[in-house]
Amino acid sequence: MNVRQDVYFVNDSSELLIIFFGGDAAMLSRLVGYLWGDLTREEIKKYSILGLTFFFLIGSYWLLRTQKDAVFKSIVGLDYQPTAKMISWGLVIFLVLGYSKLVDLFTKNRLLMILSAFYGLGFLTIAFFLNHPTIGFPNTVASSDRWFGWFVYLFIESFGSIMVGLFWAFVTSSTKAESAKKGFPLIIAGAQTGSILGSLMSANTKYFGNVFLFQLGALGICSIVPAVLLYLWVVPASDRAGTSTTKKPKTGIFEGLFILLSRPYVFGIFVLATIYEVIGTIFDFQMKVLADQVYPTKEAFAAYQGMYGILTNSLALVFAMVGTSFLMRRFGLRFCLMLFPIATGLVVGAIYFWPVLYVVTGALIVIKGLSYALNNPSKEMMYIPTTKDVRFKAKGWIDMFGGRSAKGTGSYINNFFAGNASALLMYGTLISFGLVGVWLAVASFVGYKFKHLTENDEVIS
Repeated sequence: MNVRQDVYFVNDSSELLIIFFGGDAAMLSRLVGYLWGDLTREEIKKYSILGLTFFFLIGSYWLLRTQKDAVFKSIVGLDYQPTAKMISWGLVIFLVLGYSKLVDLFTKNRLLMILSAFYGLGFLTIAFFLNHPTIGFPNTVASSDRWFGWFVYLFIESFGSIMVGLFWAFVTSSTKAESAKKGFPLIIAGAQTGSILGSLMSANTKYFGNVFLFQLGALGICSIVPAVLLYLWVVPASDRAGTSTTKKPKTGIFEGLFILLSRPYVFGIFVLATIYEVIGTIFDFQMKVLADQVYPTKEAFAAYQGMYGILTNSLALVFAMVGTSFLMRRFGLRFCLMLFPIATGLVVGAIYFWPVLYVVTGALIVIKGLSYALNNPSKEMMYIPTTKDVRFKAKGWIDMFGGRSAKGTGSYINNFFAGNASALLMYGTLISFGLVGVWLAVASFVGYKFKHLTENDEVIS
């Protein structure tokens, strides 16, 4: 095999490796092709910019998310966290109605930039008030009537619900299934790199301070705006076209809910996107209760949360680099959708037999890492053979209302057994095992339907 040393126009990932590594690229090229597939020059450009955008979004989210519980613990009290999650469920109904209206008013890229600017300015305002002598940290008496703590918690929860779902809707509306199998790991790699850095900053809260980290998170969110503009400038319009170009008239704010309830495939996505959140919420609260006993101060608690985030997202990054694309292309979406509930079931069993902090933490690191690197891209791929109303409006109900409902259900279970840790462990485990069984059945159905839709070039509207 003669390896060209004078390649200047890059057609795919193999030629890109030849430029940088010359004659030594052949073996590396085969390895990259085996794990990732052959990405064209335009695909590398497209998914790299999308990865950069998601880097800012998820990096900021993890930085703020790991601060969220520390702020709530300091201002309101950790005992009220399940109540805050249930309140967020009610709040999100109004958010999803407003979001559905915004989808009709703005293009997807413009909406992503508008909401990024809104949340960026919002977190800068929060950072200012965290230093207030009575509203913020200088007041060291935690109380349930300190409404600023509730607002911060709910604002961060809404950011995660709206922005992550909106980003993926933006991506899937401009991506085809075969390209997604190769390129989505690049997006995930960008996200996990950002989440590791965000968690690392949070793990060093005692050096940076909570207020500075909120300011840094706000700056990261605002950086999404120029990243989207770069994407629109660099990526040709032809490469931003997805599977469905049919234009539909503007619909009502409840259209997404109607689609969700009337399309079995979309309802299956709803189940897959939410059922894990019930299980995760149950065991996440158990982990935080155990951690609160070991790390009593807000700085130590935030540092623990930061380290948890680093380990979780490091696992997700490694898996995204070497496993996600390979499993999707080699075994198909149905296999990937079913692998995650099986792994979750094994982890639930481990927590049941060894309910101590480091086992619970390790178990959650495994399932969270697989969720980010395998389940999330698999879940988002299911939206590719759908129309705009499904990707944005139905997805809005799934990600916001469905996600909050699932977390609210998990929080209700936590509240019901709040005074009895052993009962929470036993019944929470039994409930989780039952949910895993339902999860597997739905994953099999949706995976089969996705294969049928993509092979026959059909679209769910």
